[in-house]
Amino acid sequence: MKNNGLSDYSIKAVDKSLSHLNRHADLNNPEQIKQFIANKQCSTSYKKSLIWSYTKYCKYYKITWQPPKYKAELKLRRIPTTTHLEMLIANSRRIMSTKLTLSKETGLRPIELCNLKIKDLDLEQNLVYPTTAKHGQPRRLKITNSLKATLENHINTHSLKPNDKLFKGDSQNYGKHYRRHRNKLSERLCKPELRTITLYDFRHYFATRLYQKTKDILLVKQQLGHKRIETTMIYIQLLNIDEEEEYTCKATNNKEEEMKLIENGFQYVKDTDEYSLYRKRK
Repeated sequence: MKNNGLSDYSIKAVDKSLSHLNRHADLNNPEQIKQFIANKQCSTSYKKSLIWSYTKYCKYYKITWQPPKYKAELKLRRIPTTTHLEMLIANSRRIMSTKLTLSKETGLRPIELCNLKIKDLDLEQNLVYPTTAKHGQPRRLKITNSLKATLENHINTHSLKPNDKLFKGDSQNYGKHYRRHRNKLSERLCKPELRTITLYDFRHYFATRLYQKTKDILLVKQQLGHKRIETTMIYIQLLNIDEEEEYTCKATNNKEEEMKLIENGFQYVKDTDEYSLYRKRK
């Protein structure tokens, strides 16, 4: 797999799947493997992942087998609210908070975020140039001034050089620590709905909010780094048009305050006799 150009992430996934299969069945007995997969209580997508990994094993060792066919379960994820994401960010430690904020503002895949190097950042222009995973399209992503300041402080505190990684660890480590933090917070705040929010939901949130704001599906496709527009189209469906929209509203007659509101994602609504009104979706 390495010689054929597959990523370390894919290699680790296959290694993990084969190790799991090997604990429960004989890898050299395709029918036994097929029976184990058929009886396993898990999602169809996980079964397809096991089949994909075992197919590579069979190809390498020239074992004849006919992979079973499972139809993927089509299910739309529920997009988390801004309030819930900010709750997760505000109650996490500094490094985790920075990672989650970056995930929320850019829609980076966890593996893309963990592969970022200092040279991938242009903090003078508040831009991030990630190496896109899954052979997707290259892109540049805008970040807020507050996140820029946080990243500058992180870089200076750790004396990071251009070729250094922005964060230590890989995406699996990031996911493990996030789930631990999320579950503890869910229990502490008595909010079971937090346990359903995955790292990828930060990406889903970014995509749906960007489409809500621009109604430009091609821009969303470019910002996510997708190769196929069909992949991006699902984010239109993720918008729950029946859900009552809730907003945080602000009023000001001060130019500097207006600029800060706009930088923080508030949208202009209208002027009154005394104030300008702004709102931001919760």
